Amino acid sequence: MADSSPVLSWLVIRQDDNGNRYRVGRYATKDEAQKIADSLDDRGHKQLYWVERVGSPAL
Repeated sequence: MADSSPVLSWLVIRQDDNGNRYRVGRYATKDEAQKIADSLDDRGHKQLYWVERVGSPAL
């Protein structure tokens, strides 16, 4: 039986004012993840949102 579930290789990460980082979600494409990060960033909060590939080292 073949596994037909999507590969969710892209993460949206949020960093709060205290430097704590949280994974917001996993997405199949970078574009999809970026749209989510942009929509969250537009809400006017001071948190920082970014996209990174699963397995990529955090900065």
